[in-house]
Formats: sequence, structure tokens, C-alpha cells
Amino acid sequence: MRANLIEVVMGAVVLVVAIVFIAFAYSSSQLQPVQGYNITAKFDRIDGLIRGSDIKMSGVKIGTVTDVILDPKSYLAVVTLTLNPNIKVPVDTAAEIVGDGLLGSKFLALVPGGEDDLIPEGGEIQHTQSSISLEALIGKFIYNSDAKDESKK
Repeated sequence: MRANLIEVVMGAVVLVVAIVFIAFAYSSSQLQPVQGYNITAKFDRIDGLIRGSDIKMSGVKIGTVTDVILDPKSYLAVVTLTLNPNIKVPVDTAAEIVGDGLLGSKFLALVPGGEDDLIPEGGEIQHTQSSISLEALIGKFIYNSDAKDESKK
């Protein structure tokens, strides 16, 4: 009977520790609803950019990607961005999809322009640069180096 009591107490301790761990993970995970204003941007390809990806300006997070859809008419990826309401971006701002290191995740980098006019709520970023495929770059490098070697023969 004593062994059963010890097992029950140990099981309860494990459950309490698991609940505390889950509560801590949730509170520090930034899973709160995104507050701010929405704008959109259209890209040819968005490889690796997903809902929840960061939006950064000068290396500082200023927003989150809240939606990604395919426009059925133009076949462009339409990305909805929710930006911090304190950050207003000029109309000539450029958006580019970049990687966080060689094997890191992708995020959207905004490069502000010099215009005085700002993109309004529901507006669109006109200047975009799509994701660069690492596989395509490696393939281009390999095949171009083979072509150079054959031309030397």
C-alpha cells in the first residue's frame, strides 16, 4: 500500500511540473493576437515564408505575416502583413524575403524609402523582391563552372 501512495505522489508531482512548463512556454511564446494595421505585398515566390513569420526593419521585429494566399488571376503570392501601429512605412518601401542564416527560417525585411507619404491601412507595398532559391543558386554555380571547364579544353 505504501508503494502505491509514493507512485501517486510522484505522478502528481510530474503532472504539476508539466503544467508549470506548459504555462511558462505559452506565456513566453508571443502567441498573443497580433495588434496593428494590415498592408499587403505581392511576390513571385515566397519559399519558406509562412503565416507567423517575422517582419523586420533594420533587424528589429516590427510585425508578423498574418496570411498568405495565391491570387488566382495573377498567380502571385499575396502576403498580408500586420505591422506595429507605431511604425508607419513610406509608400516607396521595399519588401524582400531573406533567410536568417544559411539554414535559418525566412522572414520579411522591409527597407524604408524616402517618400513623405505613408502606406495607409489596407495599402500595398509595390516594390518586392522574391525569395532566392538556394538550390537554384547552387545548380547555377555547378553548371556554369562545368561550362567554363569545357570551354578551356
